[in-house]
Amino acid sequence: MSDFTPLRSVLYMPSSNERALEKAKSIACDGLILDLEDAVAPDAKASAREAAAAAAASGEYGRRTVTIRVNGIGTEWHDDDIVAASQAGPAAIVVPKVDSAEAVRGLVAAMEKAGAPDHTRLWAMVETPVAILDALAIARSSERLGAFVIGTNDLVKELYAEHVPGRAPILPSLHTALLAGRAAGIAVIDGVYNDVKDTDGFLAECEQGRQMGFDGKTLIHPGQVEGANAAFAPSERAVADAEGLIAAFEAGKGAGVVTHDGKMVEALHVESARRTLAIHDAIRALGTD
Repeated sequence: MSDFTPLRSVLYMPSSNERALEKAKSIACDGLILDLEDAVAPDAKASAREAAAAAAASGEYGRRTVTIRVNGIGTEWHDDDIVAASQAGPAAIVVPKVDSAEAVRGLVAAMEKAGAPDHTRLWAMVETPVAILDALAIARSSERLGAFVIGTNDLVKELYAEHVPGRAPILPSLHTALLAGRAAGIAVIDGVYNDVKDTDGFLAECEQGRQMGFDGKTLIHPGQVEGANAAFAPSERAVADAEGLIAAFEAGKGAGVVTHDGKMVEALHVESARRTLAIHDAIRALGTD
């Protein structure tokens, strides 16, 4: 897990806002989604596309994972967005409403035709009922697919559900997307929390997402970054426990039963502990730029 990339906090930034793009260089988020879709008015799409491509190609965002969200398949801006984003070479191109494995393969073909470098991955937004039902096929459809980004607002809308604390109406969908992502070995990033003034609710949802197994959370405001970073990072206690567990296991090799803090230790526990330490080390290596 030496190449683990933290994605605790992935912040949407409107590419039509020059000040926002500049501010993003100093925000301590793990990832950025330079948005060409929802956050950009139709008459600003072309200029936002140019600005996002320039920002992604600039190399001025330090260790942050910089991605570009294009407009959806079938919109009048999509094809030009894919070409510009591919040529800019961000860490990933984020595409809304990806509903099938066939759509992924078409997107990958378009990216490669436009000259996307090998490091530029595709991040598929999973936000419709059909995408949830076909999540495993989508997740396994291409080696260039690097992540699922859950679009919880659209998912709630499409299900005729409601936004409620605890997210009971969409928990089966979230679990399905996580199962598919883990089966395919890709990252899975939780959806946004809409009320930027409700800190307690936001932190509770971050904690829920971490417990479920998400890699991190998409955010709509810089004020949410600190909370997401803390929630999706291993605690000091978790790190110490992982170190102790691994040490006990290695010291007890050859023994019939190995225990740590009174609990039986098996290889699967060691694997989880090593993942915890890999995440901790990767976060520590990020620095504070």
